[in-house]
Amino acid sequence: MEKILETDRLILRKLSVDDAAFILKLVNDPLWLRFIGDRGVHTLAAARDYISQGPVAMYARLGFGLYLVERKRDGLPLGICGLIKRDALEDVDLGFAFLPEYRAQGYAYESAAVVLAYGQSVLGLKRIVAITSPDNDRSANLLEKLGFTFEKMFQLPDDDEEVKLFAIDG
Repeated sequence: MEKILETDRLILRKLSVDDAAFILKLVNDPLWLRFIGDRGVHTLAAARDYISQGPVAMYARLGFGLYLVERKRDGLPLGICGLIKRDALEDVDLGFAFLPEYRAQGYAYESAAVVLAYGQSVLGLKRIVAITSPDNDRSANLLEKLGFTFEKMFQLPDDDEEVKLFAIDG
């Protein structure tokens, strides 16, 4: 597996279809379903397709994407964090999600901070955005801690609910 970034406690690496069982669990977590939405990933085969058509395709097309966040000391997968280019957004978007048992331990902040620095210094991104559901206070607080500021409410195409758009300039 190709390691992209590293912190004191974490390794961020590219996702592969071998991570399908983890992704299946993550995308069916109640808070994922509430704040991000049902992606129709309900089998291992669907999880492999989700990885291939999402992160793996983005790595090939853009050279970045969502990465698997592993705990360094034991290789345990905790969540995902990375940069996404959505058709509906002009700028690259920071995204993250963690399993419930690994939330509120600083892993999201630690991984998002290193991804943000990578996007700005290595990829040369001048502006990075992030979106959250209006009631996802924990993610909004994390974004503000990272230096993002709320800009506006924004409606994604094919979505009934507006989201909060945050941004940070590099």
